[in-house]
Amino acid sequence: MAKREVTHVFKILAPGGSATPAPPLGPVLGSKGVNPGQFIQQFNAATAHLKGKVVGCIVTAYSDRSFEFEVKSSPASVLIKEAAGVSKGAATPQSPIGKITREQCRQIAQEKLADLNAVSLEAAERIVEGTARSMGVTVEG
Repeated sequence: MAKREVTHVFKILAPGGSATPAPPLGPVLGSKGVNPGQFIQQFNAATAHLKGKVVGCIVTAYSDRSFEFEVKSSPASVLIKEAAGVSKGAATPQSPIGKITREQCRQIAQEKLADLNAVSLEAAERIVEGTARSMGVTVEG
């Protein structure tokens, strides 16, 4: 059997359980040697429980046109926008657009802990607070 060589490793963001091979996802996958239809089918099956929530994914493409992917948690900004009830971040960080509580910040940090570069939950909370601050969302409590 021929040895599989890694040809590409790349990251994508897609809605869990409802991704389609239409642009922008399909062309990116095709250009990296991944069959878009096959990927979308497997991705939607793996993320069906996250229906519509944007999730990150690391895709590894091999020389024999096979692939593997690892689903990551949603970006912190998506989780913060969801918690604050806003559609997008502020144009400038000085203009507050929403608020989240310290408990909501802790929940987001717990969800993101495995994907963050933090050794403790408190450090992860500070990372999430910084992201919220830069989006114009204030953390109360």
